[in-house]
Amino acid sequence: MASSTEITHDFPPFIRVYKDGRVERLFATPRLPPSTDPVTGVQSKDVVISPDLDVKSRIFLPKVDPEAPPQKLPLIIYVHGGGFCIGSPLNIVTQGFLTPLVSQTPAVAVAIGYRLAPEHPLPAAYHDCWEAFQWIASHADGSGPDSWINDYVDTSRVFLVGESAGANLAHYIAVQAGINKTKLGVRGLITLHPYFSQKEPDKMIQYLYPDSSGSDDDPKLNPCSDPDLEKMGCPRVLVVVAERDYLKPRGVGYKETLEKSKWGGKVEFMENEGEDHVFYLFNPSSEKAKGLFQALISFVNQVV
Repeated sequence: MASSTEITHDFPPFIRVYKDGRVERLFATPRLPPSTDPVTGVQSKDVVISPDLDVKSRIFLPKVDPEAPPQKLPLIIYVHGGGFCIGSPLNIVTQGFLTPLVSQTPAVAVAIGYRLAPEHPLPAAYHDCWEAFQWIASHADGSGPDSWINDYVDTSRVFLVGESAGANLAHYIAVQAGINKTKLGVRGLITLHPYFSQKEPDKMIQYLYPDSSGSDDDPKLNPCSDPDLEKMGCPRVLVVVAERDYLKPRGVGYKETLEKSKWGGKVEFMENEGEDHVFYLFNPSSEKAKGLFQALISFVNQVV
């Protein structure tokens, strides 16, 4: 039977949905196998955190001396963006972002995989990210299922990082970590060009999240409506926006929401002039991207 060409939902540049249920992802980036980077020596490997879901996450380890005792490093938990419906921890974009960050910080990173909408409607991604965080937290006493995390991670120095929709998910993890009193020491949250809903309902989000209004009265989609915001389980947040990004007002609003809340932590803010949404992913060698990377590294390595 031929596939239908009738379009029922069209949300460029993310997805197009056809009458027969087929989902076409309009922005596809190639996936790469785990490897050792020939320039930096950063190694990567894949793990399946929940066998029931069969969703892979990827761990990145900076170059280490196998003859020396393991050095305990900060852990970056990274959540990719893509409107909750595209993207992967295994693709070339994630590798291009995390390889220099892991190498230069230095730090271990776990790029979290989560099920994508609309095949897996929201809030599935929130549940998957929290489950992945709990899996990572099982290594807090050094006896978790992954040897790299056991041997090389200082679980008292954990940082959550996400861009766009991934920043929304990373924020959710931070709040849940505070509510549930995690054993991990979450020192900070970095939200890069964050997506949060606004008063006007988001049509794509309404489709991807059928039980939500798709607007700012949903506490998962906007912290201004979250009664648990004050419990967010980290002392520092870095909010990064880009001058030409259509999401810039959402990032500024997020900063102001945190500052007005009873959370009580420190908010830092950075804006890249003349740049657009997630410019650093697509032009990582630019001077402004390099400057952003240095700001992220400084945030992680800052002694507080």
